Amino acid sequence: MKAILIARVSTEEQREAGNSLPAQVARLEKYCQNKHLDILKICSFDESAYTDQRNEFDRIIDFVLEQKEKIAVCCDKVDRLSRNIFDNRIAKLYERALNDEIELHFASDGQIITSKISAVEKFQFGISLGLAKYYSDAISDNVKRAVEQKLRKGEWIGKAPYGYTNIRVGGVADIVVDDYKACIVRKLFELYATRAYSMATLASKFKEEYGLTWSKGFIDMILDNHFYYGVMVCKGQKYPHRYLPLITQSLFEEVQKVKANFNKKPIKYAGQPYVYRGLIRCADCGLAITPEKHKGIVYYHCTQYKGKHGGKWLREEAITAQLEHFFKRLHIPKDILDQIMETLNNVHQEKMDFHNKHYEELTKEQKKLTRMMDNLYMDKLKGSITEKDYDKFYTTLRDQMTDVTVQLARLQDAEDNYYITAKYLLDLSTRAYDLFIGSEVEEKRVIIKLVLSNLTLKGEKLVYDAHKPFNLLLDCSDGMLWLPEQDSNLRPND
Repeated sequence: MKAILIARVSTEEQREAGNSLPAQVARLEKYCQNKHLDILKICSFDESAYTDQRNEFDRIIDFVLEQKEKIAVCCDKVDRLSRNIFDNRIAKLYERALNDEIELHFASDGQIITSKISAVEKFQFGISLGLAKYYSDAISDNVKRAVEQKLRKGEWIGKAPYGYTNIRVGGVADIVVDDYKACIVRKLFELYATRAYSMATLASKFKEEYGLTWSKGFIDMILDNHFYYGVMVCKGQKYPHRYLPLITQSLFEEVQKVKANFNKKPIKYAGQPYVYRGLIRCADCGLAITPEKHKGIVYYHCTQYKGKHGGKWLREEAITAQLEHFFKRLHIPKDILDQIMETLNNVHQEKMDFHNKHYEELTKEQKKLTRMMDNLYMDKLKGSITEKDYDKFYTTLRDQMTDVTVQLARLQDAEDNYYITAKYLLDLSTRAYDLFIGSEVEEKRVIIKLVLSNLTLKGEKLVYDAHKPFNLLLDCSDGMLWLPEQDSNLRPND
């Protein structure tokens, strides 16, 4: 009788020295020699026997069924054929064997399935399949428990997100921050939070500035990833992780609000480079002011979808002229600016003293906790501490480390916000007009959103509110508190 030899390993079993493909083939060849079976074909492959998708095994089954004469299908053990008692392929082979069309030989198990087997032998075969499935299920349960334990300890189980990198220290896997990529991630979140950038414009900007070819989908994936503020998500479940956050949770939540609002915009306008698109609403009906281009000229108007109210069409240049007039009014005289600079420097020095002291204390605490966690891990490896005690102490130290890390991130975020606020305040107060007229479309939108809110169009007049502290600067300018040479035609916005 001719025989087909089937040798299989799965990912887990490749590490078993005695169960490798060559070892299985050698045992089967010797078995066939002892049984006087002529080897027709040797099939050895790497494939899980537990999944439904088994392409290689399906090809072998087709080959077996194509044979015109009775053949023997030889495996080392039952679990080399399948670990799933509900596998229809095994039922098909088993039925062929009982119909005396083929024979199933399991060399190491000492089982042969033919049409003449007894009820006991059939029972033994069923038990072998059941044990194979139990073994596979047990491995699956152990892996799931190990994964859940790692997640509870704050350890990520997969590839590190962009901004981090996977490393191995002493054979132990870990994740650390990639400083360069981390800066890019922070900038991505900060720019999108300004509401002035779409994902398409961010993709273009980052390609130009960093040479990164990112799709909108990849940018969306980064902006949606909780990992960057200290939380990892696995199968819908959130776990705090032990790695250094790149942003604050407040910035992440702000980005989600921007994304939610951006998705509500009309699709046909979403990619158009109009300066004031989505920034202005109609004072009469509250609808968004729509930009349209006719004969090379951009007009803004209300669609009057809720009812006619005599809304007018206004050229983009007219809106720009009103905003330029506003930014001229923000100018701060040099002597006043010098006083502000002096005050800021004094406040900054006091702030830096506090910041440095607090930062030094938190850094020392972080290093101390790191040493304690390392020592705890070494005690576990040496067997000086039980697994239960290790988990308890590690959880406590991890929570303390997370708290310190969050405090450090907030401290740095507060420091960054201070510099950003001071920079914009001074830049806009001294050369707001020049910044506005000299900026590109996206930069203009950033400046407008930073300084103004609630922009509405009433007839041909642009009405708005100024954010703090620019409203105070505007009050001083309109009240003629520091500009004796002020244009007598200037008047407060109403």
